[in-house]
Amino acid sequence: MREHFLLDPSVNFLNHGSFGACPADVFAVYQRWQRELEFQPVEFIGRRLEGLLREAMAPLARYINAPHDACVFVSNATAGVNVVARSLKLQPGDEVLATDHEYGACSFTWTHVCNQAGASYILQPISVPILSEDAFIKEFWAGVTPRTKVIFISHITSATGLIFPIARLIQRARAAGILTVIDGAHVPSHIPLDLTALDPDFYTGNFHKWMCAPKSSAFLYARPDKQHLLTPLTISWGYGDPAFTVQHERQPTRDPSAYLATPDALAWLQAHDWDTHAARCHEMILQARERISQIGGQAPLAPPDWYGQMVACPLPPCDVAAVKTLLYDKYRIEIPVFLWNNMPIIRISVQAYNTQADLDAFYSALGEVLKIAAIP
Repeated sequence: MREHFLLDPSVNFLNHGSFGACPADVFAVYQRWQRELEFQPVEFIGRRLEGLLREAMAPLARYINAPHDACVFVSNATAGVNVVARSLKLQPGDEVLATDHEYGACSFTWTHVCNQAGASYILQPISVPILSEDAFIKEFWAGVTPRTKVIFISHITSATGLIFPIARLIQRARAAGILTVIDGAHVPSHIPLDLTALDPDFYTGNFHKWMCAPKSSAFLYARPDKQHLLTPLTISWGYGDPAFTVQHERQPTRDPSAYLATPDALAWLQAHDWDTHAARCHEMILQARERISQIGGQAPLAPPDWYGQMVACPLPPCDVAAVKTLLYDKYRIEIPVFLWNNMPIIRISVQAYNTQADLDAFYSALGEVLKIAAIP
């Protein structure tokens, strides 16, 4: 599959999770939309765009099993979180409960909003290694208080690569009168997503990661009875319109080409038997979980069924910046290495363009690099 992507062939790319990668065929569609926009921009933006965006969202909404008029395009999942966080009218003393596994940019968003409102953003610690779904639910719910107004939680975590059991949390939160905001940045085309079954209040996810759409394509879903709570980040020509989609998509001049090419990304994956590729990648990730544990001598963060095509593994005490630099500069391996909760972590994500040879080269390099960058 590597020949279908525009990735640098000299790089062993094991970091699909950060920004995704777009197939050349889909990228060509993206550029075709850009050219069509430039051919007659007044007609395109002024007369056609609203209908084009709704046409583009229709197959995507079916794919995630959500009403198409409950989903709007946003540039990325962080933007979706910002829409929700900045719209909710938090009061002094209110609490927003999250885990200590959340994505940093989204945590900054909630911290900013809570600071302005006199509310509190609380990161509930989730112990690792995780023992079971019941243990996770119990530990997270211990952070709920009478002041908890919002639960913000990742469906798949960025730092630790874990698939959280959000369905039970959403049900429990609704019974308690608590709003749920789900960060699904890594979910579409990574694991199955059924928003009708999950039934969150708000959910945002990226299309440009695992769906392989062009960069800056994502969606925000709002439960129909909660749409009135949201205000667009930019007030523009949709102001005052009763339609949720018009309010959020009738925006100032912007390039919508990534949005309009996204249905082609979904169709491209389906035409290339992506379920089979995903199953192979999942098996490679489970192997990586075991091999990295053996190389570094550290226990995995969770059982195998908590992962999809991405896994974060603890490393022994080491200079994480040196590990990352050496892997890239010496071995041309692109992979994130960082500290999470003072724990050295390496996160590997595998897509259809990766091969067993890519992983074997990485295992060999990691063992050598850890000898050099070890901290006694």
